[in-house]
Amino acid sequence: MTTTQPAFVPAVVVPDFDSLAVRQAVAGFLAGYGDTTRDAYSLDLRQWLGWCSTHDLAVFAVKRAHIELFARSLEQAGRARATVGRRLSTIAGFYRYCVEEQLIAVSPAAHLRRPKLSYESNATGLDRNELGMFSCSSTSTTAPGIPTHPTSTGPKKRWW
Repeated sequence: MTTTQPAFVPAVVVPDFDSLAVRQAVAGFLAGYGDTTRDAYSLDLRQWLGWCSTHDLAVFAVKRAHIELFARSLEQAGRARATVGRRLSTIAGFYRYCVEEQLIAVSPAAHLRRPKLSYESNATGLDRNELGMFSCSSTSTTAPGIPTHPTSTGPKKRWW
């Protein structure tokens, strides 16, 4: 009786070409921007790629719904609408670059809905008009003998 040894068959290793292609696409996309913009966009793309990895999504196979789910996850995490909008704009720009470089046929972000932004400032300072009104009103209410301008050294005659 002969005994046979099981044959050793090496496991088939499929390299992750998607990862290499994605890294090259990200590098190409970011190469066209200056330092500050590149830093911001790389953060946005790192978060997007991390989200795709967490949800087992191939970056070049995502649909618009996946990008919108990413946006909802950012909103649930408490990110401001402006932040969410910028991240979505970065993702849309990345996929537009991928279409232009013929890495994908159609951008999943082509008709992406972005959060509505309020253009009213939340800053606690004065805008240009408020500052002008403030400076005009402060010069007209000075008491006699008090300079009307901070650099003035003595009383001024009023012109009215």
